[in-house]
Amino acid sequence: MNEIPRNVVLTGLPSFSQRPDYACINLIWWRKMSGWCAVFRKTILDQYFLSIAIIGFVGLSSAWVYHFARKIGVSYAIIYVLLGMAVFAVFPELPWVSPFTKETYAIHLTELMVIIALMTTGLSIDQRFGLKRWASPLMLVSVAMMLSIAGLAAMGYWWLGLSLASAVLLGAVLAPTDPVLASDVQVGPPNSGDDDRVRFALTAEAGMNDGLSFPFTWLAIALAGAAGGGQAVLADWLLYDVLYRIIAGLIIGYVGGRAIAYVFLHLSQKLGLDHIREGLTAVAATLAIYGITELAHGYGFIAVFVCALTIRDFEREHEHHRKMHEFTTQLERALMAILLLLLGGAVMDGILEPLTWPLIAAGLLIVLVVRPVIAYLALSWTERSRREKCVISFFGIKGIGSFFYLSFALGETDFANAETLWALTAFVVLISIMVHGITSSIAMKWLGDRA
Repeated sequence: MNEIPRNVVLTGLPSFSQRPDYACINLIWWRKMSGWCAVFRKTILDQYFLSIAIIGFVGLSSAWVYHFARKIGVSYAIIYVLLGMAVFAVFPELPWVSPFTKETYAIHLTELMVIIALMTTGLSIDQRFGLKRWASPLMLVSVAMMLSIAGLAAMGYWWLGLSLASAVLLGAVLAPTDPVLASDVQVGPPNSGDDDRVRFALTAEAGMNDGLSFPFTWLAIALAGAAGGGQAVLADWLLYDVLYRIIAGLIIGYVGGRAIAYVFLHLSQKLGLDHIREGLTAVAATLAIYGITELAHGYGFIAVFVCALTIRDFEREHEHHRKMHEFTTQLERALMAILLLLLGGAVMDGILEPLTWPLIAAGLLIVLVVRPVIAYLALSWTERSRREKCVISFFGIKGIGSFFYLSFALGETDFANAETLWALTAFVVLISIMVHGITSSIAMKWLGDRA
């Protein structure tokens, strides 16, 4: 190839691609770039199709795994966490383990899971609301949860050395029980008769406390903002994050539930349009009520649960309640299986690496001591037998809701101990899955109930 002298002015010469002495170089580079792009596209597509296949497999297997898990007396959550660990060990290139370390993804995945679970939980409760009938769950979500938040915050601040904001967030994240992973100790479908006092207390508690712990998440966010130079005003928190948001959630949930129940249960029957009543109604109602409430800056979790209770209270013997419950239950199990698979993958990806011996000890205490002792004390003034109090107190199941609160708070502002909080939360949830998943059937049999 002829070399071009350095002092030659190139003005007016053909473009680089048109010059014959560079044509072969151009072609070689173009082929190389095309090859690299093809490999890149193939890699991305392979990961995508592999992910789709795994999700499809999980969806297909969820009903079977649930059935066999009940036969052997363990929670199917254990199976899917172990399966997730195995899948990510075999396919480490999978891209979707990141939700548990990237707050934006985690917020929306766990948010969807929790609101579907809240609708399922509310639709399954046969007990009409009343202060006396609901005494046990009300004590659990008021006295027990408040004391748990305070106790966990104190543990985090004085023992684990967390900042004040991170300690309060720890309490808000790990104090509430979970409606997603508590299905083994919850009531059965509507009008099934599977609603003894223990199952009812645990079900109603899980439905209520997810929304009622949200104000303390906002308190932690405000404290973190103050530490970063902002201004946390307790009066504003009480008036807006506590009073307004809770009241807005209650009102929108009740009004929306009445409207949906009237249109799809009463009016459709009156007009002879029974065919429009589908299980999808419950999911659509969940999304609509949650979205409207969040737009009004209320607590959507509270609104969805109240909406479900309100729909359930409307013509209680209507067969459509069971149809809606079955649809949301199927969707909930499939979504939960996917999230548990991700949790297993997150373990393989190193989410537990920041754990220290004090954090491990704290996690065990949270599951095995803090919740059982505080809940038992809170139930002392209720009309429950000692055996019932022991079972209700022990099954303070932690789960997907904890991941939502943590990812939400970390997405709002910076916290000093984010990695520690992720590790401890994941560890507590895993311990809860294992301990409660193995003992749930034993505890129900101990009460004389069928597992």
